[in-house]
Formats: sequence, C-alpha cells, structure tokens
Amino acid sequence: MTETRIRSYERDEAVDRAGASERTGEETEESENSRVTSCPECTGRLVTDTEHGETVCEDCGLVVEEDSVDRGPEWRAFDSAERDSKSRVGAPTTNMMHDKGLSTNIGWQDRDGYGKSLSSRQRQQMQRLRTWNERFRTRNSKERNLKQALGEIDRMASALGLPDNVRETASVIYRRALSENLLPGRSIEGVATAALYAAARQVGNPRSLDEFTAVSRVDKMELTRTYRYVVRELGLEVQPADPESYVPRFVSRLDLPDEVERLARELLKSAKDEGITSGKSPVGLAASAVYAAALLSNRKVTQSQVSEVADISEVTIRNRYKELLEASDHLTA
Repeated sequence: MTETRIRSYERDEAVDRAGASERTGEETEESENSRVTSCPECTGRLVTDTEHGETVCEDCGLVVEEDSVDRGPEWRAFDSAERDSKSRVGAPTTNMMHDKGLSTNIGWQDRDGYGKSLSSRQRQQMQRLRTWNERFRTRNSKERNLKQALGEIDRMASALGLPDNVRETASVIYRRALSENLLPGRSIEGVATAALYAAARQVGNPRSLDEFTAVSRVDKMELTRTYRYVVRELGLEVQPADPESYVPRFVSRLDLPDEVERLARELLKSAKDEGITSGKSPVGLAASAVYAAALLSNRKVTQSQVSEVADISEVTIRNRYKELLEASDHLTA
C-alpha cells in the first residue's frame, strides 16, 4: 500500500509539472503575440503600411518597424482572371521562338527521372510522344513558317556572332512581315536574312552584305532586293551604317592595340568633317582607316591581311586610305 501511494504521488507531481510547463509556454506565446500585435507605448493595435514598408500603431502613430521587405508580387490584381493573367512562372518569353517559349519540349535522352535507361517499349512510346508534341507545337502553316524562319535567323546570327538583342529585333521584324502578308512570292530564307540585316543596322552592330551572303542561303541580289522591299513596306527607320562601328571588329581580328583603333576613329571623323565619306562603302572606309592607323602607329599590317578580314579588295584600301590621310592633313594644316 505504501509503495502504491508513493507511485501515485510521483505520477500526480509529474502531471502538475507538465501542466505548469504548458501554462508557461502558453504565457510565453501570448507575450510574444502581444509584443508583435500591440504597441509598446500605448498597447494599441499595430497595422502594416505596405506602401511605405512600415508597421505603425493606429492609435498613437508610433513607427514600430520600418524598411520591411515586401515579398509579394510587384503587380496588383482585383479578380482571379487578372491574377492568372499576370502570374509569371518559368523562363521569360522571347520572340526568338515561334511560340515565344511558352510550350514544353520533351528531351532526347531516353532516361527516367532517376537516370536509368528506358526499356525498348518505353523508348518507342517516348518517340511517339516527341513526334506528337512537335506536331502540336506548330498547329498551322503560319507557325511552321515562323519556326523555320526563326531557326534560320538564329543560325545566321550565331555564324556572324551577333548578340541576342539583334536576334530579338530581327524576330520582331519578321513577325511584322508575316502578319502584314509580305512573304508571298518571296522565300523564307530571303526575308529572314533581310530582317536580320536590318536589325543589325538598327541596333548599331552592322555586318556587310558579303558577310551575310556567305552565311545565307540566298544570293546577294535577292538579299538586297528583299531588304529594300521589307524596309519600304514596314516603314523601318534604318540609318546609314557608320564606318566607326566596323573598326573595333577589324582591330580585334587583326590583333592590334587600342592605339590603332583610336587613330582609325580620328581619321574617320576627319574624313566626315571634310565630307568625303558620303557615297562610299562604310566597310571600305573602316578597313582603310584601320590600315592607315596601323601605318601611323608603326604596326606591320599588310593590305592583304586587312582585305581578308574586311572582305574587300586591296584596290579599295589603297584608294581610300590615301584619301583619309589627305583629309587628316587638311585639318591639321
């Protein structure tokens, strides 16, 4: 009997300690909640000002917390439809893909999520899924046309080393040409090349017609004819190419120092002030300026090397660099 009473006493004491600890925990949580939701000065209710990022007391106006981080979206929505339209998930959209990158693509690796190889039956099933997925991505002839053209633009831009902003601009130009029905009677490759050529000049990263002809599937005459047609019909504002925009690329290919580039720019500015650049090829002027600047800097560069880099004849370089030197002498005299 004595042992039974001792055990019951110990059990009751343990229960009392557990209840006391629970009450202490509840009191701690209540005190923490009171510190968060009540003002430390007047125990008033705190409100959050999301516009200014502050937590203030609505009774006395005390600023309890400031510079809080808003972890929500930067847009507002007033109904579920607007919220769904503004929600963003995944990679950003791009004009360089015919569906703007919104569709899915099934990978070519025949492996599951654990890296294990698929069986022959599963591989056949995945191949069928890839085929149907590719068919669903291009639902009509217009999307197939756009997919082929954007692939052609990406191929040529990669071969010419053009940046993404030129590719985006070319994709927008081609989409406009397709929407305004400018393609009948012209090849997809021709319009795509013309769009990329116009985009490179608009962005300020031009390439010569010979460079485009080398990587395009159309000849030079078709390219120039299609380019004039696209620019005229779409009303594109394309400024004449500036010879100075070709200089950094030529200097880099010839592995020349920055001094040569600076002198070449000065020669071109002098020629522009003298008015001898109008009506002349900007590529020829840039190549001649680089050759003349290399001579002035005592750099060993031959006309054939510059001709190969710029893809122009040596005769053009000989004629133009003398004119540039004469224009520079006139300004310094």
